[in-house]
Amino acid sequence: MTELGEKSRDISRWSLRGMTALVTGGSKGLGSAVVEELAMLGARVHTCARDETQLQECLLEWQAKGFQVTTSVCDVSSRVQREKLMETVSTLFQGKLNILVSLCTRKDH
Repeated sequence: MTELGEKSRDISRWSLRGMTALVTGGSKGLGSAVVEELAMLGARVHTCARDETQLQECLLEWQAKGFQVTTSVCDVSSRVQREKLMETVSTLFQGKLNILVSLCTRKDH
């Protein structure tokens, strides 16, 4: 088997096709890497962050790679914004969320 064939077989073993994921803090660093990995494995991913410009830049990169990623601006320290995020995710994924990765940090400590 070719190296590419072996790699495809290994990836299919970890397939997340049909799964949904929410990654908070997904616009940079570890969060962005997690979004890419989940999407590469076939998951539909929604991510949020506070910086709309950074989210848009990431979204363009992910779309160029063919990933199924959606984004929204959200400060998860705000209860109102968290509730809105959950409504958005519920609508996007028809109430089905398989994976939650929370990578938000606070800068004030």
